[in-house]
Amino acid sequence: MNDLMGTLSAAAQEKLEKSALPDWTEPMLATLTHDPFSDEEWIFERKLDGERCLAFGRDGHIRLMSRNRKSLNETYPEVAEALAGQDARRFVIDGEIVAFDGHVTSFSRLQARMHLSDPEEIAASPVQVYLYVFDILYLGEHDLTGLPLRDRKSVLKKAFQFDDPLRFTAHRNTAGEDFLAEACDKGWEGLIAKRADSPYVHRRSRNWLKFKCVHRQEFVIGGYTDPQGERIGFGAILIGYYDDKALCYAGKVGTGYDDETLRALTKKFRARRRSSSPFEETIKEKNVHWIEPELVAEVGFTEWTNEGRLRHPRYLGLRRDKAPRDVVRESQP
Repeated sequence: MNDLMGTLSAAAQEKLEKSALPDWTEPMLATLTHDPFSDEEWIFERKLDGERCLAFGRDGHIRLMSRNRKSLNETYPEVAEALAGQDARRFVIDGEIVAFDGHVTSFSRLQARMHLSDPEEIAASPVQVYLYVFDILYLGEHDLTGLPLRDRKSVLKKAFQFDDPLRFTAHRNTAGEDFLAEACDKGWEGLIAKRADSPYVHRRSRNWLKFKCVHRQEFVIGGYTDPQGERIGFGAILIGYYDDKALCYAGKVGTGYDDETLRALTKKFRARRRSSSPFEETIKEKNVHWIEPELVAEVGFTEWTNEGRLRHPRYLGLRRDKAPRDVVRESQP
């Protein structure tokens, strides 16, 4: 692996530090933004809809760890086995474990594997999983986190054999807006933009940005929750759609509001207060206030869950051009 370090530029080699492998390290996290861009100093990767995984390799012993420090070895033994067979013997790499629904990574499909630990059940599961590796933090006796991202990805690609279930996370340069449009057309979750010269830091950073592709449609507002902390007005709206005469619950939406919107909507809600829920099913939310189902909101979201709820919903605005009774479910799982 020292020979591999010798392929780096002199400037990159100066940033290398010798270090023992850590037992744990916090992952770098991306910051959500809604302003796509193109820039030659950034690279753009597919946003994967799965479970974050840090893999620690020490002389053939592999530890797969979730973002909240839970062991994933029993859940994804095929990934641990593939990493144990690598020529690289001491490393820390960062990636995402995914399952596919067609050509699209699907967190909902991954659910069928996430909660299995019995070897026989795992072997019988039809859900294949893959570890998409996008970064390397340590290799051999070296700490690589101070290297620019492009250099880390170059080392990563050369240090491992990427055969299923291991996959290298490819990227594109510069043209972020075109790539995002393509990603959304393909039904991907979105993109991650990463500053090409950035080091790896163990916290959320604006050197990594995430752009989500979302579906959108109208929903009827049937209630709202109390605000928390310093939030004004309300916490989230409870939304649904009509199936014949029944208002079906689709989830709650807690993002997408500025203070002006919070004040304006709160005023509208208070004028429509009612004592009972307008939804067909029982809603198990705390501190809820019900309103007459007269307001229609436009909501963006990534997908429907198997339970019939919206994933990653975001409030986009009120619609005045559609009657509540005309709001039906448009997008299918």
